[in-house]
Order: sequence, then C-alpha cells, then structure tokens
Amino acid sequence: MSTPPALVRRLGLSDAVFIGLGSMIGAGVFSAFAPAAAAAGTGLLIGLVIAAVVAFCNATSSAQLAAAHPTSGGTYAYGRAELGPWWGFVAGWCFVIGKLASCAAMALTFAAYAAPPGWERPVALFAVAALVTVNYFGVTRTAQLTRVIVVLVLLTLALVVAAGAVAGPGPDGWSASSLTEGGMYGILQSGGLLFFAFAGYARIATMGEEVKDPRRTIPRAIVLALSMAIAVYAIVAVTVLAVLGPAATAVSAAPLADAAAAAGWGWTQPVVRVGAAAASLGALLALIAGIGRTTLAMAREDDLPQFLSAVHPRWHVPHRAELAIGAIVIVTVAFVDLRSAIGFSSFGVLIYYFIANAAALRQGPRARRYPRALQVLGLIGCTMLVVTLPLVAVLVGTAVVLVGVAYRWVRRRMLRCRFR
Repeated sequence: MSTPPALVRRLGLSDAVFIGLGSMIGAGVFSAFAPAAAAAGTGLLIGLVIAAVVAFCNATSSAQLAAAHPTSGGTYAYGRAELGPWWGFVAGWCFVIGKLASCAAMALTFAAYAAPPGWERPVALFAVAALVTVNYFGVTRTAQLTRVIVVLVLLTLALVVAAGAVAGPGPDGWSASSLTEGGMYGILQSGGLLFFAFAGYARIATMGEEVKDPRRTIPRAIVLALSMAIAVYAIVAVTVLAVLGPAATAVSAAPLADAAAAAGWGWTQPVVRVGAAAASLGALLALIAGIGRTTLAMAREDDLPQFLSAVHPRWHVPHRAELAIGAIVIVTVAFVDLRSAIGFSSFGVLIYYFIANAAALRQGPRARRYPRALQVLGLIGCTMLVVTLPLVAVLVGTAVVLVGVAYRWVRRRMLRCRFR
C-alpha cells in the first residue's frame, strides 16, 4: 500500500518569524486598540503590559512543548501527549473556533480599510476566498507573501509613528494620571481584548511538520516574533493615544489612519489604509494556514472527520481542511461584527493557552527549558483575562466549547459501537 502524502519541511527560521509576525501585527494593531480603549481608556496601556506578560508566559510554554513534540497541531498535540486526549481535544477545538473568529475579524478589518462604503462584506468575502486559494498552492507561497506584507506593514506603522512624533500630543492626549480611570476590571478586559493581538505566535507551533530543524527553530522563532511584536504594539499604542486621546480612539473605525490625519499628515491616510489592508490580509493568510494544520492533526486522531486529514499529493497542504475553513469563515463574515469576533476569539485562544501552560507544567526535567513559575503565571493570567472578557463572549464561548465536548463524546461512542 502506498504511503499517503505528507507535509514537507521547507520553512527556515526567518520564514517562521515572518509568519508569526504577520499574524500578530495584522491581527490587532489596526483593530484591537478601539475596543481596548472603550473598555479602559488610557488604561489600555496597562492592559497591553498585562497581555504581553501573559503572552510571554504562554510563548515560553509553547516553545518548550514544541521542542519536545515537533509535529503539526500545536497545543492540540501537546495536550494529548502531556495531559491526555480530552485536554488535547479541548485545546484544539478552542483554537479552531477562536481562530475562525479571528479570520472573520481580519477579513472585516481588511474590508473596513479597503472597501468603499456599503461594500465591506462582499469585499471581506472575496478576501477570504482569495487567500484560501493562495494557501491551497503551498506553504512556501504563504511564507513568501507574508514576508512582503510584514515589510509593508512595518513601513506603514513607521509612518504613523513619525507623524505622531512630529506633531506631538494632541489636545485630548493622555496623561499618566489617567491610566487607572477605567478601573481594574476595565484594564483587565482591555488586556483580554489585546491578547487577541499577541496570539499569532501559535501559527509557528502549528506548523511543526513544515519547519526545518523544528526542535531548535520553533522555540527561537516564537520568542523572536513575540518580542518584536510587543515592541511594535507599545510604540504604536502610545502614539495613537497621544495624538487622538482615549475617547476618540475608542470610537474610531480606523484609529491609525485617524491619528496620522490628526497629526496633520492627512496625505498619509491612503497609505495607512493600504498598510492596514495588507496587515489584515497577512494575518488572515497565516491564520488559515494555522487552523488548517490543527484541523489536520485533529482529523488524524479522529477528533474531527477523517475526510479532513487529506494532504494534497502535489502541493503538500491539508487542502480539504483549508477549503472547509474557508467555507465556515465566509458564512461567519456574512453575519458577525468586528468587536464580537475579537471577544469570541480571545476567549477561545485564552482557553487554548491555559492548556498549553498546564501541559508545559507537566513536563519533566529533561524537557524543561523555562522555570515552572512562568507556566504558573501563565495559568493565572489566562484565567484572569478570560473571566473579564465581555459577558456575551464568555457565554457564547462556553456554549461552543460544550458543543465541541458533546460532539467528541457522541463521536467516540459511535466509533466504539462500530468496531465492536
């Protein structure tokens, strides 16, 4: 019997770093500041620090696990190996549902910057279909396009920061005394919403079967990409708040473009919009790739239909999984709004990383690369952020997780009955 097609190790360290950066920078820098400012005002800067600390703990846990388990699936595979099949399933399910919401958020962000009024949803739907097609024809094309997008986005962000630096603080800018005006609950909620932005390093871990020398490359790529993303977010957040102030940031549909215009650089608005659209596409591209690999891993273990475990014989991608993902995202984009998608995505991803920290905490001395205290802090941080998310996101997220658990329980029973 012939061996079925497998994924191929084609990605180096720089490819992995760019894929992680493409997810993180596109995932939040153009979309997460507004809801975070609505929750905490200037306190979003404290929320950003909290989100970054929790993300760092999660990243070190993911890096430690990836070195021990260099396979596709990310925390789905790590949870199965270290904690058991049910923990792995919950992690994989939360990743898939959370990142499907992220895909919808990125498609809608792209359309908000790129589409003429009234055409946002059709343009978002077209973007999803186009990037599913790109992913279908191979991971190296994904990595190459992501490099171009990341460079374009970084240049755009540099332009916004330069505009803010030249203009100086606006009349409604923030002061240090206003950092706690949103209250602790609002600050923690902003941290949970901003965590949505930092979760992109998971894309690196999910591609463990396509990275060269994964035991060495994946841990290094995760830490490098996250460190660079944290620095970018901090600089941009301070600039936007200084120019617009927290109130204007909270209600802006395009805060970076508005900040550049308010700084007197109105001619940059089209440039910033192009950069924002490119960032959103980069994040969407990497998200589709990451969800496809986790879906592949779950289908291989029969936690999702085995039909989705196919790998294309020529392009070496999980093509059926990616086509299914594209179809679900298209339906989601047709009905959800951006802020709801961000809250729901944060819920799923925080549960995913809670399990990652628990799995890393379980590892023995031989696999240990980082202190256990980081994993404990990650567990506490994920719990703290998830319970302070908007109530609707928590309730809907909990319901969808329970649906997934019920699905696996029924599927397991059906499979046992079939083979008796």
